Amino acid sequence: MKLKNTEIKILQGDITELPEEVDAIVNPANNKLKMGGGVAGAIRRKGGEDIQKECDKIGEIKIGSAVVTSAGKLKYKYVIHAATMGLDFKTNQEYIRLATRNSLFVAEEKDVTSIAFPALGCGVGGFPYEEAAKIMAEEVAKYIVEHDETKIRKIIFVLFDKSGFEIFNKIVPEHIGYIQRKIGHYPIPTVDIIIKVKIGKNKEGIVLIERKNPPYGWALPGGFVEYNESLETTAIREAEEETGLKVKNLRQFKSYSEPGRDPRFHTISTVFIAEAEGSAKASSDAKNVIVATKEEILSDKYKLVFDHKKILQDYFESLK
Repeated sequence: MKLKNTEIKILQGDITELPEEVDAIVNPANNKLKMGGGVAGAIRRKGGEDIQKECDKIGEIKIGSAVVTSAGKLKYKYVIHAATMGLDFKTNQEYIRLATRNSLFVAEEKDVTSIAFPALGCGVGGFPYEEAAKIMAEEVAKYIVEHDETKIRKIIFVLFDKSGFEIFNKIVPEHIGYIQRKIGHYPIPTVDIIIKVKIGKNKEGIVLIERKNPPYGWALPGGFVEYNESLETTAIREAEEETGLKVKNLRQFKSYSEPGRDPRFHTISTVFIAEAEGSAKASSDAKNVIVATKEEILSDKYKLVFDHKKILQDYFESLK
């Protein structure tokens, strides 16, 4: 598949012995740059000890950052070491997102025209292939769209085992196709809905969904405005699709447009307030749904993504 002028491929095989030429391969490193097992170990064995010696000179780096060394005896020019975890082998969606992004920046600095990625965080880090595929596809697509003059003309995702390959081969094209339909050099309109539900006689809660797609965590129900659809129609549709609730008394609250509020794209969200009755049920893009109290939301019991904690703080402040 192609995104602008960059070709994107998914291959099954050994990243140290690719059947086609690339300038650089990515090592899913720990932040101490100690090349022990997994992909790192294979790169060290086949590329030689000089790669580890260069890493030792660099020393510890920040998780999510990336640095470059030579590729030793390997046929490539560079190895880009992307720190996806510490020596505790724990990773998360933010580390993988940053490691992917910073690998591309480092590649650009070195005039790399082709780069190969393994599934970051999915080895000893134990991160799910499905989630890594979406996050890495988002970061690759975002980089290509935002950098018109990029020298990177080929990006390959390399999966050693068949199951990982099949997951990436399905998800990456689908997700990049989805992103192509959504993004460009303009902000994307979205809506979020503060749905109030009664809890007992004299108390109310706010409906939160647990997201199926990255960024993972809890959020207000909401989504992208479709072509030929009003903001209000989108809010009603998204509320029902994600929670099963039919909302009433829908009214606008505020708009939020800060670049970076969504780690994937530049979005402008119009936030609505509404009421609903009945039991919420997760569906569509929602993995789970709960009704949270003000105290639970402000205490960080549920990790809110985007800027949804600020939105709810503003909402609670408006009630005073």
